[in-house]
Amino acid sequence: MKRDIFQAIADPTRRAILVLIASQALTPNAMAEQFDTSRQAVSKHIRILNECDLLEQEKVGREIFYKLKVERMKEVDEWLNKFREIWENKFDKLDAYLAKIQKEKNNDSTT
Repeated sequence: MKRDIFQAIADPTRRAILVLIASQALTPNAMAEQFDTSRQAVSKHIRILNECDLLEQEKVGREIFYKLKVERMKEVDEWLNKFREIWENKFDKLDAYLAKIQKEKNNDSTT
């Protein structure tokens, strides 16, 4: 079953796992050591992340290392970008308003 990428990032533990494996590949045991939870619980999160096609697996001997498929996060970035543009526009308007107030204050103090 293929899951939506937003289902993967909805859970704080899965988000934390993504942050962990963004910089280096880790085994499920290494991931579980970072959390106050069982290896089985981490394995469930890994399964969901796999179903969302967010993980790349590499088998080294008897161990399986997981790393993030960074390109898959582009969908989330594109979705967030819409909100980023809205907030940047609001901040630009606030900057302009504050500059106007500062200019008026400076004009009042010189007269």
